[in-house]
Amino acid sequence: MTQAQLTVLAGPTAVGKGTVVAALCKRYPNLKVSVSATTRNPRPGELNGVHYYFVSPEQFDSMIERGDMLEWALVHGKNKYGTPRGPVDEALAAGEPVLLEIDLSGARQVRSNRPDAQFIFLAPPSWDELERRLIGRGTEGPEEQERRLATARIELEAASEFDHIVINDDVERAVGELAALIGLE
Repeated sequence: MTQAQLTVLAGPTAVGKGTVVAALCKRYPNLKVSVSATTRNPRPGELNGVHYYFVSPEQFDSMIERGDMLEWALVHGKNKYGTPRGPVDEALAAGEPVLLEIDLSGARQVRSNRPDAQFIFLAPPSWDELERRLIGRGTEGPEEQERRLATARIELEAASEFDHIVINDDVERAVGELAALIGLE
């Protein structure tokens, strides 16, 4: 039996990671996508344990101290996000491929902890399109949009650190390319 592959997908805010991963999971329902923990409040429609584990800052810090996080980061200088280690290790041990949808800092931590993982960067077709997507989704105010765009510039500069770059110019095309890289097709 071949060892299950851990794949890390990262990219700038508003690039469409969630949309691409949702479409990938719809096409491949057996794909295991890790659920991240976060200290931020849920957005409308987000469910605890499905979209994220929504935890208090104190709970998150306890998870870090116990070594329960595969990676974690303070994102946009505001909220902590991280990947609980247990469910990822369990799925890989069971022979299931696992996809982590995380930020750049988290991807760097996983690379140092799990150099055998595959790293894929999801990129926008252009800066203008990324800006349009961020503003168009209407989930952040102007100040938060500016903070996220500043972070996105830094994240885009790190694309060369990844094994593969997938351009999200068309969701179905990006999903097909991602599926091939993960070994689902």
